Amino acid sequence: MNKILFLLFALVCFSGVLYAQHEHHRPQTPKKPAKKTTKPQKPVMDSSMHDKHNMSDSGKMEMDMPMKVPMSHAFSLNLPMNRNGSGTAWLPDASPMYGYMFHSKKWMYMVHGNLFLRYTKQDAGNRGTRGDDQFDAPNWFMMMAQRKVGRKGLFHYNVMISLDRITEGGNGYPLLFQSGESWEGEPLVDRQHPHDLFSEISVSYSYAFSKKVDAFVYFGYPGEPAIGSVAFMHRPSALSYPDAPISHHWNDGTHITFGVATLGVRLDKFKVEGSLFTGREPDENRYNFDKMRFDSWSGRLSFNPSRNWAFLVSHGFIKSPELLHADEDVNRTTASAIYSLPMRNDNWLNVTTLWGLNKTAGHDGENAFLLEGTLRLRKAELSTRYEWVQKSSEELDLDPLKYGEGTLFPVNALSAGISYDLFSFAKTRLALGGQFSVFFDSKDLHDLYGKNPMALQVYLRLYPGLMKMNMKN
Repeated sequence: MNKILFLLFALVCFSGVLYAQHEHHRPQTPKKPAKKTTKPQKPVMDSSMHDKHNMSDSGKMEMDMPMKVPMSHAFSLNLPMNRNGSGTAWLPDASPMYGYMFHSKKWMYMVHGNLFLRYTKQDAGNRGTRGDDQFDAPNWFMMMAQRKVGRKGLFHYNVMISLDRITEGGNGYPLLFQSGESWEGEPLVDRQHPHDLFSEISVSYSYAFSKKVDAFVYFGYPGEPAIGSVAFMHRPSALSYPDAPISHHWNDGTHITFGVATLGVRLDKFKVEGSLFTGREPDENRYNFDKMRFDSWSGRLSFNPSRNWAFLVSHGFIKSPELLHADEDVNRTTASAIYSLPMRNDNWLNVTTLWGLNKTAGHDGENAFLLEGTLRLRKAELSTRYEWVQKSSEELDLDPLKYGEGTLFPVNALSAGISYDLFSFAKTRLALGGQFSVFFDSKDLHDLYGKNPMALQVYLRLYPGLMKMNMKN
C-alpha cells in the first residue's frame, strides 16, 4: 500500500511539473502599458490557447506557430493528431484525446497516462479454486514529441513506461480466464501479466508527397508491429477499464515487442503497412531489453471512410511467442471497427468491435470476439464490454488426461462499470469508479471456476483532462 500511495504522490507531482512547464511557455504580460498605435495588432498565440485551436474541414489543426511546430498526426503532416492510436494503428479522427500538450520553438510534446488505485476480487465461488483478490495499481505513462524536417518531413518519437512490475508484482493481477506469458517458469493463468518498465521506445520519419499520399518508416525497441487493432490501453472505449481483455493475446498481445521495423504508405483514406519484428513476447525480467530477432512478419490494411470510423484487417506470422512453448508458432488474423461520436458539452460515445484468430500447427483455430463501448457524460462515464473467447486446455493449463489435449472451452465474459470525476487539478482528473463482471463458462470447468463466476472491483483513477480541439461535427 505504501508503494501505491508513493506512486500517487509521484504522479501528482509529475502532473504539476508538466503544468508548470506548460505555463512557463506563456508569453509574459508586459509590466508597462503598450504604446498606442493605429496599426492593427495581431493577437498573441501562446500555449494557453491550445483549447481554442480551429480545425480545418479535414480535421487537421490549423495554427500559425513559430518555426512551424507540427500539430498533426504522428505519421502524417496532413492528418489530425486525434487519429493517433498505438504503434502505427489508426483511431477515428473524431476520437477524444486526454493529455497535456506543450511546445518549444520547433517541437510539439504531448504526455498521456492512466493510473488506477484499486481493489479487485475475482471470485470463483465456493466450488471454484482459481479465484483471488488483490490491492494494486495498473498504470502506464507516455510522452510523444515531433518536429518538422524540411517542408514535407516529420520526425516523431514515443517513450512509454509502466510501473506494473512494482505495483502488481511479478505475476501481475488476478483476472479470471486470462492467459499468456509466465512467471518463475510457470504459465500465468487467471492473471494478467505486468507490462515492462519500458513498453515503447520508438522513432519514425514520414514524408508527405501530397495532401493525400504519405510514406513513413517506424522503428521500436520496444515497439508495436502492424498487427491487431489499437492496443486496449489506448482505445477510447477502454480507457476507464483497469483490466486487460481476456482476448488480449488474440489481438494486441504484440504491443510490447523488442525489435520492430515498419514501413507504411497512406493513399488518401487507406493505409497499407508491413512489419518485421521479434515474435517472442517479453521475458519475466520486466526491467531489461530482450534480444532482437526479427523472425516474424505482419501486414495491415486500414481504412477511415469518415471522421467517425476506423476499420482494419491484419495478418501475421509470430515465431514462438510463448517462452514455455517455444516450438509453437502462431498465425494471427484480426479485424476491427472503431466508432467515435463527439456530442455537445464534452459528451462522447466510443465503441470498438474486434475479432481475432490464433492458429498453430496441428491445432484447431482459436477465435475471440470483443464488443466494448463507453458513454461519456461530462463527469460520468458508463462502460460495458462483452467477450467470447475459445480457450484451449493448454491456454488454461489444464490436465490433458482429465480435460483432453487441445480441447477448446468457450468463455463468455460480460462487464459493466461506472466512474465519476470527483475533481480536477492542474488539468488532471481524479475519478471514483467500480466495475462488475460475470463469466459464463463450460460446465466442464465448474470444478475449477464454479458456475458463472463473478468479479468486482472499485478504484480511484488518475488521468489527464480532455484536450479540446473544437473539431467540426
